[in-house]
This record gives sequence, C-alpha cells and structure tokens, in this order.
Amino acid sequence: MSTEEKGAPGARRWLVLFIGLIALTAGCTFQYGLAYLIPALRHEGFSLELAGVLVACPTAGLLVTLIGWGAAADRWGERVVLSAGLGLAGLVLLAAREVGGVAALGACLVLAGAAGGSVFAASGRLILGWFARRERGLAMGIRQSAQPLGVAIAALTLPTLGARGRGAPLLFLAVFCLVSAALVMLLVRDPARPEPAAGQPRAASPYRQPVLWRIHAASALLVVPQFTVATFALVFLTEARGWEAAPAGRLLAVAQACGAAARLAAGYWSDRAGSRLRPMRVLAVSTGIAMLALAGAAAVRSPAAVAVLLACSVVAVSTNGLAFTAVAEQAGSAWAGRALGVQNTGQNALAAATPPVLAAAIGAAGFGASFAAVALFPLVAAMVVPVAWEGRSGAAGSGAAGSGAAGSGQRVAGGGGSAGEAAAHQDGQVIRPGRGQRPGVEPGAG
Repeated sequence: MSTEEKGAPGARRWLVLFIGLIALTAGCTFQYGLAYLIPALRHEGFSLELAGVLVACPTAGLLVTLIGWGAAADRWGERVVLSAGLGLAGLVLLAAREVGGVAALGACLVLAGAAGGSVFAASGRLILGWFARRERGLAMGIRQSAQPLGVAIAALTLPTLGARGRGAPLLFLAVFCLVSAALVMLLVRDPARPEPAAGQPRAASPYRQPVLWRIHAASALLVVPQFTVATFALVFLTEARGWEAAPAGRLLAVAQACGAAARLAAGYWSDRAGSRLRPMRVLAVSTGIAMLALAGAAAVRSPAAVAVLLACSVVAVSTNGLAFTAVAEQAGSAWAGRALGVQNTGQNALAAATPPVLAAAIGAAGFGASFAAVALFPLVAAMVVPVAWEGRSGAAGSGAAGSGAAGSGQRVAGGGGSAGEAAAHQDGQVIRPGRGQRPGVEPGAG
C-alpha cells in the first residue's frame, strides 16, 4: 500500500486537526457570527442596511489578505501564520470595544477580519499534509464544520451578551481568538513539506487548467444561500415570524450544529464514493430546491417557513468541505496555501456582498422574492461544478495532489547535510520536515 493510501499513524494528526478546528471556529465566530448582533444594532438605531454593512466588514477585510496569508503559509508554515493572525485579530477586537462611532467600529472590524484571514488560508493545508487521500474528505469535513459551529456559538452567546451593548460580545470574541492563537502555537506542528529533488523543477501552477477555476466559481456561488440564511435567519424569525431574539438564537444554534454534522457526513460520503464533485453537485441542487421552498413559504406566510428555514440552514452549508478538499488535492502541497487563499477570496467576496445587497432586496421586495432570487445561485453552481473532469481523471486531485502532497504518512529519513536536515526521495521530490517536525519521525506519530 502506498504512503498516499496509508496516511500517517498516531495521535498527532488528530490533535492537529482538533486544534485547527478550534482555531477556525474562533475565526468563524467573529467573521460570520456578527449577524446575531443585528437586533442589538437595530435597537441602537441602526437601519437594517447599515447593520448589514457592519456585519460584512470582517469579511471585507478578509478579502484583502487571504492570498497573502496563503503565500505566507506556503513559505513559513501554518503554525506561525495561524497563531500570528488570530492573535492580532484578538487584539484588534479588544481595541474595538473602546472606539466610538460607526466609522471607527467598521474600521476595527475590517482590520480584525484581515488579520483573522490567516486561519482560512492556512489551516486547510494541515489536512493535506497530515491525512491520506482516503481520509481527507472526513478530515476536511471536520475542519469545515467550524463555520456552522462558529455561527452556532455566536447564536448562543451574542444575542444575550449584546443585550447590554457591543462591549461584552466583542470581549468574548477577542478572548476566543487569543486563546486559540496560544493553543496553535503550543500544540500544532507543521507536516513535512515536499521540495523538488536535485535537477527537478518545482511544481507547475495548477491554474493552467480550468478545473480549479470552476471549483472556485461554484464554491463562490454556493456561498450566497449559505450567508443569506446565516445572516437573515434571525431577522426573519424576529421580524417576520414574531420570535424573541434569544429563543430564536438557540433554535438557530441547533440548526448550525446540524449543519456541522452535514459537513462531516458529506466528507464521509465523498471518501466512500471516491469523488468530491459528484456529491457537491447533488447538494448544490438540493440547496436550490430548499431555497425555492423557503421563498414560497415566506411569500404566503406559511407556518412551515420555520421548518423549511431550518432545513436550508443545514443543506446550505454542507458543500463547503467538499470544495476545499477538491481544491487542496488538485493544487497539491506546493500550491495548496495559495489555492485555498484564492478559494476563500472568491467565497468571501460574495459573502461580503450578500448581507448589504440582501438587506436592500428584502427592504424593497420582501423575504419571499429575495429568497427566490437567491435560489438561482446554487442551481447555477451545480452546472459549473466540473464533474465531467473528475470522471475523466478517475479521482479528484489525482494529478497535482498525487505527487505534490507532503504529508499523508510519508516517512522522513533522519540525518544528513550540514544542518542535519532529513530528506526522503519520492516521485522526484525531497520531503523535508516542516517547522516543529523532528527528522526521522513520521508525520502524525504521536
């Protein structure tokens, strides 16, 4: 059995995955959970449109730095990038508690989002390096469950903390980021990294083919229903259905937890099916159908709208891990950081635009018509997913990822060289220990 099939033994990889999950959850809680402060912002006198702009500020900052953080991870490793970005985000959120005025608050949220972008660009590389291909769907599903988990944490905490203003919620978010940064620095170890052997060229850009571009495009389109539901579910329940904010937040937290489980199930499905993109297309079509059902229920003010909204909250988030796994495998270890940076940039561009645009649409046309328009995005995404390419190649990522992945259980030989740097040759590459990795130790050996 090849090293790509066997994976890395031991407990280390699961510890790294768990800490990466905590780090990404912290980032997602403040990046995407601020929607649960909208009732508090409305109570302070902000319009729905202005509150939507503030909610989008962290995502706008994220867009500026994602590719840069990905390149930094390719160059210096995930551990340093993750801890530095989350630590800086926590400090900025602490400062945001003391500022006055909408402009200053918005600027702090943009800066915090820009710093926190490190966790979105870097943590996915850890999966590629520490897990074999047959395990990556589930592992990436666990990692990507951080987004609904983060939103669930925000749903449980921010409406209650926000009852007395923005200070307590921002303090909670800042502490979450700072604690996560410390855990990353103390416990995460980078996987071994591939370098070209003597006389071999470095890995060519995977963007010479259209496959990655199509995955990026489909993923960005699928963000629109996801963030429509995440941003406006609480508003829909409180303003259209007459719920109180706290019980509505608890209900939506349960829905987000179910969404996290859906990402794990989708990843496991893809591992068993040997395909990332076929399940992604099926779930994209399911999301479009669910959004159309929600639009109809909202338009006629049906009591069933609440149940349909919960179903949308689950299915709309289910595809994200599949797309990230496909991108990482197709890009290979040498390009994974930059490719995941591009992936996140496209997704977050539409994520940043969704709250203000949908707020204006809801104000002008109502929930029903706005949800119906959103349903078009996942249906178009289903057509963009390059399933035919996956069928021709036989497996997602069989090209770049097969020879470019660094980890997946490859043993690093000890000794040698003036600095005692270990190296092992495989498929024309030199596998070198990552920062914090001891020569002579298999990635994942606990």
